[in-house]
Amino acid sequence: MSIEMFELPEETQDIRQAAKDFALEYVLEGAKERDLSHEFPADIVAEMASNGFLGMFVPEQYGGMGLSILDYVVALEEICYADAGVGVIMSVNNSLVCWPILKFGNEEQKEKYLVPLASGEKLGCYALTEPEAGSDAAAQRTKCTRVDGGYVLNGSKMWITNGPQADIIVTYANKDFASMGRSPTGFVSSFIIEKPTKDAYVGKVEEKLGIACSGTSALAFDDVFVPETNLLGAEGHGFNVAMATLDGGRIGIAAQAVGIAQRALDLATEYAKQRVAFGKPISKLQAIQWMIADMATRIEAARLMTWKAATIKDREMAGEQFPRNEVSRACSMAKLYASECANFCADRALQIHGGYGYSKEYEVERLFRDARITTLYEGTSEIQRLVIASSLLK
Repeated sequence: MSIEMFELPEETQDIRQAAKDFALEYVLEGAKERDLSHEFPADIVAEMASNGFLGMFVPEQYGGMGLSILDYVVALEEICYADAGVGVIMSVNNSLVCWPILKFGNEEQKEKYLVPLASGEKLGCYALTEPEAGSDAAAQRTKCTRVDGGYVLNGSKMWITNGPQADIIVTYANKDFASMGRSPTGFVSSFIIEKPTKDAYVGKVEEKLGIACSGTSALAFDDVFVPETNLLGAEGHGFNVAMATLDGGRIGIAAQAVGIAQRALDLATEYAKQRVAFGKPISKLQAIQWMIADMATRIEAARLMTWKAATIKDREMAGEQFPRNEVSRACSMAKLYASECANFCADRALQIHGGYGYSKEYEVERLFRDARITTLYEGTSEIQRLVIASSLLK
């Protein structure tokens, strides 16, 4: 790794190195086998928990490490460098489950849920997407009905990362979609659901193009009772909870994308030095040099944008006031650029490998597939562009 023009704080550099050491020891070996078997890496998740990676910015009083979001993203990049499928498990638990409970939960909810989530005793998932509510997150058809002592939820979610393995679900439901057509955002509420068993509410488990070792499933809520104490934030404020949570989630995906891109560059560089054609290493060919130069430049830009977004989010969490659209814009810019960088770099790395890159014997084939999801989840590239443009045109 080259010397950074903007140096990270010394503590953050130490965390980055610790995450790199962990990834090389526990995660990188076996990534190919997990990709083929689609086996959930329970042992690695347990080790991540033991090393504090599942609750990085959760305060120590709730069992976490009490670190910054910047600390978290540099660690996540290193985990994803080794295996993005493992990294997304860590990302969801931190960004999409611990964060909204920390930000919007009351003291009782923080004590009850953050402690087991940060320790790895329990794993979380984030259930927002529905068959008819993907990019249009306000169109939640899962219905919540007020009853004595709480709410009853009916509906279904899809594409839920960690869904098959999760113990705790952060989800969203609508007060009255049917009579309103497309519901106003003020009808959406956020809830914490405890699964009574691992397979409770789990529907179809997806077979995915990439990040194969992470579990992804549908969730079905059929008259699921949620006590009033598990309402996350105020009733009717769920859409705001979702959008604020996605800002942090997008920083996590940006870090994941940078990790994939860096791995692609490293493998391409190593291969180019070894592969001989026309009597010399292909690294001597200008065509290869230009591809490597483009990859390295985009990675550097993507990493710095990700660090900037993380730093802004840290400052916001510390109480500094920013216009909401400026925070969202920085997060969306990082996610947009880093995800498209990952796809660019994986494509170029495969091209540099030639026919070998198309074979499952070579890792770049997996990187090519893993990279593709980064432009889709936590908001597609088109949604990121919409967020960015909207923030500038207001």
